Amino acid sequence: MAEKALEDLFHDMLKDVYYAERKILKTLPKMAKGAQSPKLKAAFEKHRDETEGQIERLQQVFEIFGKRAVGKTCPAIDGIIEEGEEILDEFKGSPALDAGLLATAQAVEHYEMARYGTLKTWAGMLGLKDAVKLLDETLQQEGATDHALTALAEASVNATALKKAA
Repeated sequence: MAEKALEDLFHDMLKDVYYAERKILKTLPKMAKGAQSPKLKAAFEKHRDETEGQIERLQQVFEIFGKRAVGKTCPAIDGIIEEGEEILDEFKGSPALDAGLLATAQAVEHYEMARYGTLKTWAGMLGLKDAVKLLDETLQQEGATDHALTALAEASVNATALKKAA
């Protein structure tokens, strides 16, 4: 078996996050539809638009790396999304629904930030300067989304979750 190198690991993780972003893009409309808070709906819709740009940047990174943009099944993101779907089903109509959806969205953001941070570092080590810039742009965007979700949770969503269902 051929020895694998950092280039192989970079490519593998790039495929993983490409799959994840495409899966997230398909899931965000469901989350927006299920959200009860207009502000949370708007946050999901905004992130859907951002995710489209993130996918485009990933396609550019694949091109810089000299590979075709293709995804690889990511069990981690599949699991987080499955949890979100369970929350949608189990808490439908509940005051706690939005808090659960928001927590799921933040789990997604934290996963993405971990992956983009690692990919950015490895791209730098591999001399892929243009890829570093693209990955950093997405990393910053994911961080900003996480901060916005935290602010929304603290301002209203978590307090609403404390209320008893009617």
